[in-house]
Amino acid sequence: MQGSSQYRLLAERRFGPFFGVQFLGAFNDNVFKQALVILLAYQTASFTTMSSDTLQNLAQALFILPFFLFSATAGQIADKVEKSTLITITVAIELAVMALGAVGLFTQSLALLLGALFLGGVQSALFGPVKYAILPQHLNDTEIVGGNGMVEMGTSIAILLGMVYGGWLITQPGWGVAGVAVSAMAISAAGIVLSRFIPKSPAPDPALRINWNPLTETWRNLRFTARDRTVWNSILGISWFWFYGAMFITQFPNLSKNVLGAAEHVVTLLLVVFSVGIGVGSLLCERLSGKKVEIGLVPFGSIGLTVFGIDLWLAAQGHAPHAPQTLAEFARDASHWRMLADLFLLGLFGGFYIVPLYALVQTRSDPAHRSRIIAGNNILNAAFIVAAAAIAIGLFAAGLTIPQLILVTALLNAAVAVYIYLLVPEFLMRFLVWMLVHSVYRLEKSGLERIPDEGGALIVANHVSFVDALVIAAAVRRPVRFVMDHRIFGIPVLNFVFRTGKAIPIAAAKEDARMMERAFAEVAGALRAGDVVCIFPEGRITDTGEIYPFRPGLTRILQETPVPVVPIALRGLWGSFFSRMGGAAMTRPWRMRPFAKIGLAVGAPLAAAAATPEALQARVAELRGGWR
Repeated sequence: MQGSSQYRLLAERRFGPFFGVQFLGAFNDNVFKQALVILLAYQTASFTTMSSDTLQNLAQALFILPFFLFSATAGQIADKVEKSTLITITVAIELAVMALGAVGLFTQSLALLLGALFLGGVQSALFGPVKYAILPQHLNDTEIVGGNGMVEMGTSIAILLGMVYGGWLITQPGWGVAGVAVSAMAISAAGIVLSRFIPKSPAPDPALRINWNPLTETWRNLRFTARDRTVWNSILGISWFWFYGAMFITQFPNLSKNVLGAAEHVVTLLLVVFSVGIGVGSLLCERLSGKKVEIGLVPFGSIGLTVFGIDLWLAAQGHAPHAPQTLAEFARDASHWRMLADLFLLGLFGGFYIVPLYALVQTRSDPAHRSRIIAGNNILNAAFIVAAAAIAIGLFAAGLTIPQLILVTALLNAAVAVYIYLLVPEFLMRFLVWMLVHSVYRLEKSGLERIPDEGGALIVANHVSFVDALVIAAAVRRPVRFVMDHRIFGIPVLNFVFRTGKAIPIAAAKEDARMMERAFAEVAGALRAGDVVCIFPEGRITDTGEIYPFRPGLTRILQETPVPVVPIALRGLWGSFFSRMGGAAMTRPWRMRPFAKIGLAVGAPLAAAAATPEALQARVAELRGGWR
């Protein structure tokens, strides 16, 4: 992909038809669900004697329960069966579910409507593992973040349009119910036709024997998913997002009716604004992450989810009872604009949070078991959403109001975020690196495609400042292990980043010979394991702005483990706050120039035999040019 060409994927058969099917599926789900939600919120007495708050959360739990029960089985099927055929089957099931829902709407049968919700959850549980497992089969590593962003954006827009359309249809006197029923079945039929254009996606494990016992397979699936700690904790983070979203979105109908005193169409407005935010945040992920899986956006997203959740609670306070407001009356009232801004920003930061986590799970999962790992993700998502519904019912029974429930959820998000980042400090480390490059500097990159996509490689770079390693880590798509002076390694705050990134501290032989030998042994082991290792062969940060002679230590590394050597030139850092221009670094605050432009240029890899210190120094100097 080049430039902003994530949109180009829509015109390609390997992505376009699949995108269309999942778009129509999300649109259709929300046409039906939004019509049903408004019907149950504003005409509860026509269906049941239970309270509106309880009914809304019960309906949410019934839709989600199948994910918990059947996702493990669905994951096995997705690993065993060719995926385009499986997608056609799941969309055909959707058509049958919509037909059942239509009968429930015409007869005003709560049992049939809740049954359709449950079966709709079964259909979605079958589609979930296919939806996220098919992308890595057709997209390369530089497209996966953009592809996920497009899917999340498309889903958000589909939700938005589905809610608007479904909410409008159900309120039409006389023919609204018929309109919902006919539309839902027609959209499913269109999805079946479009699914036939999805290219074949071979099953990764066609010999797999399916365990049809959902309980034992669910337990086995969860144990299997937990093998990779980073993937497991990423899935926990995704599941928490679904808990958070369910706690908010499920309350929107009664927030509109009972707290804001607004008519049915305002429910749609609240959901539309939230969905637009998620869509915008999802699309921005590729631009902010530079086409790589940038998990540093995850803490950034979680901060926004807490801050704007608390502000939403504040904005929901003090609404006096009044006659129900129409959509136009609600929008004209300036006191509501803050709440709408909060909902948009919650969605925006939610997009920053969720897209990198999904991309991380996809890229770090074993391809042969990817569908089952995603099924494990769906199981946990469902468990968290059901828990959200149960907790909400319990908190309402204890006397909490909807605004108080919003506050509790926002505060819980802060506590959970801290817990996750303590478990997986890599998230926080990447956040610090990402913030450095996107708030202190503007990084201009060239030649990054020259760094090998896999296998061991040695990066050599000039050493200009105390943040050289962070700049390189922010730019390079692959994780990089840095060899650095033990004194730089020990700097507070930066030490956390370096330790989490598995940097290798080194000392001169006359200073600590044993540390030096340990460092060389660790470098050799990392390169043999296929890691990317970066060294600064000058052995010191420049205090003149010029490149010091490259030391012979890199020759010893390449003799022990011959790998491709990639020269990198850092440009524009000389004279910055973190450089030694004019004396000690980090002692002249006036050098902190926000958004200062810096550069990173990558040269063509050299074979180990040709990578002499002199040749590499000349190549780095050439790449740097006159921009120090």
